[in-house]
Amino acid sequence: MPVYPRCGVRPVRGEGCYLIGEQGERYLDFASGIAVNALGHGHPRLVKAIADQAATLMHVSNLYGSPQGEHFAQRLIDASFADTVFFTNSGAEAVECAIKTARRYHHANGNPQRHTLITFDTAFHGRTLGTISATNQPKMRDGFEPLLPGFAYATFNDLAGALALIDDNTAGFLVEPIQGEGGIRPASEEFLQGLRKACDEHGLLLVLDEVQAGYGRTGKLFAHELYGVTPDIIAVAKGIGGGFPLGACLATEEAAKGMVIGTHGSTYGGNPLAMAAGEAVLDVILEPDFLEHVTAMGDRLRAGLEQMIPNHDHLFDSVRGKGLMLGIKLKSDSRRFVAHCRDNHGLLTVAAGENVVRILPPLVIDESHIAECIEKLSEAARVYVPASDD
Repeated sequence: MPVYPRCGVRPVRGEGCYLIGEQGERYLDFASGIAVNALGHGHPRLVKAIADQAATLMHVSNLYGSPQGEHFAQRLIDASFADTVFFTNSGAEAVECAIKTARRYHHANGNPQRHTLITFDTAFHGRTLGTISATNQPKMRDGFEPLLPGFAYATFNDLAGALALIDDNTAGFLVEPIQGEGGIRPASEEFLQGLRKACDEHGLLLVLDEVQAGYGRTGKLFAHELYGVTPDIIAVAKGIGGGFPLGACLATEEAAKGMVIGTHGSTYGGNPLAMAAGEAVLDVILEPDFLEHVTAMGDRLRAGLEQMIPNHDHLFDSVRGKGLMLGIKLKSDSRRFVAHCRDNHGLLTVAAGENVVRILPPLVIDESHIAECIEKLSEAARVYVPASDD
């Protein structure tokens, strides 16, 4: 179906932080499949883990016991706030599971009327009917009505506005700690901590969508650790499989109390091949100093971008984000500039809302990649001519 506005870049191979096209052209990949290729392309440990597992056992039904899933789930639990995990194939499925878990919690407590999740403007939670219902963005929703009930919409980072929506039907909050597609918009500490406090006071659940912000991208395993906030449920995906389709919904035992036999399922979710990929990625991310490396590279990349901006202040406005989840706010159309960098300078980035260019490199970048990125951005900005209507 012609639903993607595909560009002329046609990758056939990847090497570390680079993509190679059909004609041998090389691109510095600071898009990472939209924050998916956390270990870059062709990481030897991930490649070996997938190959070895494919030769052993790829898939069995969830009717049977899963030594691989149990082992990986326990490692995630040991590294996080969670007590229990449900494995999915994608971020949207992880968010769907999180929504169901939150609703089922109140059902199990004898309060089925508490089914509404308060979500936030410019949010992006996926493309299923449930997840597009959780955003009020017309571009996601138009033509797909009737949407699912059970969502109320507040302004991101407006704590008072969010709290004003709490009523007898509220189940909790669904929020990205850093909005990705919405324009690399980090939640303020006051906002996220305030939502946590409100949940505690009203018996609600704090549900975080960390599909893009989680899994090491901010320099912490999960972005909420930067805020000193503990959620009840989180959805993760993208980087968790390093390019292999994998997601997960993590929850406390209390929050997941309603998710009993028969309430949820997945044919492929948590199969042995996915678990092998997940274990390999987690092996690398939990190595000593890996997350410190992400933080250091994030600081250096941000400093380089901030140093560059005054040289091209006709185009660039500011830098936002955390760790290696950064955005450059432009004074003109970001999508057009992303295409210019891609087609003329061999630099892959991702456009986002609010005219932001997302910078989402593999977490394994070094200083040479940062220098190359800044050089390509500077050269692109130097010759770029904004459209007359920008």
